[in-house]
Amino acid sequence: MVLYFYMINRTGSGKRTKTRAARSTQVRARAATSRPPLSFGHDTVAGTAHLGRNLTYGMLDSLGRAIVIGNYNARSFPTEAELAKQHGVSRSVTREAVKMLTAKGLLTARPRQGTTIQPSTSWNLFDTDVLRWLLERKFSVDLLHRFNQLRVAIEPEAAALAASFADQPQRDEIDAGLARMRAAEEGQDNTLDADIAFHVAVLRGSGNPFFVQFRDVVSTALRSSIQFTNRIKGRTASVEDHAAVRDAIMRRNPEAARVAMKKIIADVLDLIEAADAPQKKTAR
Repeated sequence: MVLYFYMINRTGSGKRTKTRAARSTQVRARAATSRPPLSFGHDTVAGTAHLGRNLTYGMLDSLGRAIVIGNYNARSFPTEAELAKQHGVSRSVTREAVKMLTAKGLLTARPRQGTTIQPSTSWNLFDTDVLRWLLERKFSVDLLHRFNQLRVAIEPEAAALAASFADQPQRDEIDAGLARMRAAEEGQDNTLDADIAFHVAVLRGSGNPFFVQFRDVVSTALRSSIQFTNRIKGRTASVEDHAAVRDAIMRRNPEAARVAMKKIIADVLDLIEAADAPQKKTAR
C-alpha cells in the first residue's frame, strides 16, 4: 500500500514537472517571437539576423561605413547611449565598437568632449576595414592611383628579395599562384583570386615580415584595382608578365624580378592615369 502510494505520487510529480517545462518553453517561444526587431541603419530585421553572428563587428562595420561616406559630417557623433537606443543593442556592444573605431583612427574620445570623428588624415589606411570602406564609397580613381604608387615602392623590392631568399616552399607557392592564373584563363579558377594569390605569394617569398604584413592591404585593395583595370582593358592581367616575375625569382635574379614586377604595376598606373585624364579635363 505504501509502495503503491509512493509510485502514484512520483508519477504525478513527473507529469507536473513535464507540464511546467512545456509551459516554460511556450512562454520563451512567445517572448522570442514578440521581441522587437533590431533596427540597423535603414534596414529592420528580426533579432540579430541583420548583423549576422557578431553584433560588435556588425556595429563596427555599420558605423565605420557611415563615418567614411560622410553621414556624420553635418552632425555630431552620437553618444554610446544614443547609439544603443538607435540600433537596439546593448551599451557594451556600442562601447566595444567605438573602441575599435578609435583604434582605427576614425574616432577620438576625450573627457567632457565626448566622442568625435577624426579627420581622414588620421585614419589608418593600412587597416583593411578602413581601406574597404574607402573603396566601397563613391569610387575613387585617385585612391587607386595612390595605392598603386605604394605598390611600386613595395612589390618590386619584395620580388627582388624573393629571388634572393625565398625557400623552396615559398618558391612553390609563387609557382602555384602563376599556375592558378593560367587555369583562370581557361575558366578553371577565379581570375581575381588567382591574381591576388600570386602577388601575396611574392610578398611572403620576400621573407621580410614587414612586406608579409602588407599582404592583407594588397588583397583588399587589389580586388578593386584589378576589377577596375580589367574593365578598362577588357581582359584579365597578362599571365606572361607575371610569368616573367616568376621566372626571374626561380633563376635567383633579383634585378630581373624587380624590373618585371615594376612593369606590371607601371602598366596599371598608365591605365588608371588614362582613365582619370578625361575627368581632370572636365573638372577644369
